[in-house]
Amino acid sequence: MVLKVGLMGAGAIAGTMARTINGLKHPEISLYAIASRSQEKADAFAREYKVPHAFGSYEAMLNDPEVNLIYIATPHSEHYSNIKLCLAHKKAMLVEKSFTANAEQAKEVLAQAANEQVFITEAIWTRYMPSRKIISEILARGELGEVRAIQANLSYPISNKPRIVEPSLAGGALLDLGVYPINFAMMFFGHDLSAVNGICVKGPSGVDMIDNIALTFADGKFASLMANACSPSDRMGYIYGETGYLAITNINNPEKVELFNKNHELVKTYPLPAQVTGYEYEVLACLNALKHGRLSCTEMSHQETIEVMEVMDKLRKQWEIVYPFEKGSTSSLLQRVKQHLS
Repeated sequence: MVLKVGLMGAGAIAGTMARTINGLKHPEISLYAIASRSQEKADAFAREYKVPHAFGSYEAMLNDPEVNLIYIATPHSEHYSNIKLCLAHKKAMLVEKSFTANAEQAKEVLAQAANEQVFITEAIWTRYMPSRKIISEILARGELGEVRAIQANLSYPISNKPRIVEPSLAGGALLDLGVYPINFAMMFFGHDLSAVNGICVKGPSGVDMIDNIALTFADGKFASLMANACSPSDRMGYIYGETGYLAITNINNPEKVELFNKNHELVKTYPLPAQVTGYEYEVLACLNALKHGRLSCTEMSHQETIEVMEVMDKLRKQWEIVYPFEKGSTSSLLQRVKQHLS
């Protein structure tokens, strides 16, 4: 099969995916279409990234029978409705993180996709990267001895971005940045949590701008995580064992994995493969899954997506952050979300 990818949304992240597919030059993957709510914006994007087909509405792209994978690159707040629209057209989907705004939305659309046999998976790129396997194998070989703790942070000075500060866009540091250290911890320590705790500093609009998150795992492991939309950080991840620790440079797109002993001496550096942008791994995973008739990617199961969303729901409940579209709605779904977060 040839994967003909249609991009939904013409922002910066869609541009990265366009560069990725163009740079990958894979015979079974082609950048086929771009859709925006503005024909002018779609046309400009198509010219810049050499996309053959430009559509001025999402529906127009979805009506094209040639498109067989939709990459949803819109704000978190739009993912639920975008997914529902793709489901109505029976289109396979790769959905950017955070998958939806909350776990109830995720549960509904994933159940519908399964019922209607439509492929869907979350584009949390670090789950698909070779670095994940490399780190997992280091831990499995016992190179750190018994491992009990993780520390990770991700921060960028993006407090002026509408997607961060606008509650209507499901803004805040958590869904945009915090999702990465949370996934980092749960990738290597699992999803069996005994406690989720956190504190945050809110901005003027009422959403979280700086987050400090503590995850306690059922087997006694612990993760200390931070996300900050107000300033840069070193983006480091550390996995601590009884005989040493791993230092992962840039948990958002690992650049280096180093093993230190208990005397803080560098023991080994693990090589990471060259990449186009890092986005290619999730697209290749989609191709593999679709060729084998699967409805999701093994790298990020539907249940794992739900469980990550549930962690973030619990944190927002503690912080009393409810997005405008989660309250005052007459729909049964959003009423349940309001109850869940109250």
